[in-house]
Amino acid sequence: MTTHTDAVGAEAGHCPLMPTYGAPPVMFVRGQGCWLWDRQGTRYLDFLSGIAVCSLGHAHPRVADAVAEQARTLCHVSNLYATEPQMHVARTIDHLMGGAPGQVFFANSGAEANECAIKLARKWGGRGRHTVLSAGRSFHGRTLATLHATGQAEKHEAFQPLPEGFRHVPWDDIAELERAVDETTAAVLLEPIQGEGGINVPSDGYLRAVRELCDDRGLLFMLDEVQTGLARTGRWFAHHHDGVEPDVVTMAKALGNGMPIGACWARTEVAAAFQPGDHATTFGGQPLAASAANATLEVMQELDLPAQAAGAGATMTAALEALDGVAGVRGRGLLLGVELAGGRPAGEVVSAAMAQGLVLGTAGATSLRIAPPLIIDDDEIAHGVAVLDRVLKS
Repeated sequence: MTTHTDAVGAEAGHCPLMPTYGAPPVMFVRGQGCWLWDRQGTRYLDFLSGIAVCSLGHAHPRVADAVAEQARTLCHVSNLYATEPQMHVARTIDHLMGGAPGQVFFANSGAEANECAIKLARKWGGRGRHTVLSAGRSFHGRTLATLHATGQAEKHEAFQPLPEGFRHVPWDDIAELERAVDETTAAVLLEPIQGEGGINVPSDGYLRAVRELCDDRGLLFMLDEVQTGLARTGRWFAHHHDGVEPDVVTMAKALGNGMPIGACWARTEVAAAFQPGDHATTFGGQPLAASAANATLEVMQELDLPAQAAGAGATMTAALEALDGVAGVRGRGLLLGVELAGGRPAGEVVSAAMAQGLVLGTAGATSLRIAPPLIIDDDEIAHGVAVLDRVLKS
């Protein structure tokens, strides 16, 4: 059995990085498709894709060429002016949304996209109508506002006091959500499938019931599709599985296939609550990142990546469910949560898999998160599942 090790930092002494992620277990220096290489030239199969980011795989030639050409043409002019790549991406997002026409604000990350959504909800609601309701075990970002929107109290305590205007209700419980609405409520913010909270899929009809509640009570229905958006679940957006039309949708991870870009889309009449000066960003949607996003979206459409994700996800799910040591598999498409039997710690399995050349993530104490590039083929799925099988049997 080959053991893969590339510990980072021990030989270097003082690490120049803040200790927000702990000691890195490996330093990757190259990627191609679904594979990564460390400094020693050891190859790893990537079942995480930068946490659902590199949906087209690493170093996709179309994305790389678009970034290189844009770097030689125009890198930045600020959002005081328009650029062609930004306009193309905004139109494509609006088209893929598939419902009422909308408008886009570009940011640099998912947290910033959610900050935009929260500010938009407050401006739309007006003074005194500012509360955003979100779900327990949700995750919406690490800025102070999105941290409070995140329904994980253990992440809050060290950073109190957090900004006011957020309340949490049990996930997938329409009755509790309805009871939580009051005269201060402006919006409901949900993930259509919870990611960090465990890859939790809501029950049939839940999102439709939320849409109806928001309509009845005059609230914005906002969906955080930062992890689920852009083909990951087998549809362009996860809410398409439920046939609902939200008022606001945020996205980021897969949009640039590794280039940092996020977006907040809102129906045109909702977006109109913002006026010049209400919200801004220096780098959001700048030409370099937007060119990457434009190329990414073009390739995704040419490959019909939602269909690929649905097919590969079905293959992956069946293979994982057959493993000893797996209690169940949750999720849709290629966003999967693997519940380990017997309460086995997910972190231990992730470390053991890394030592055997397989990159995995966690989604809770006893759940693995699997989110490979959407271009993964059957042989790569079989290889990765075989590695995981060996780890679970060890």
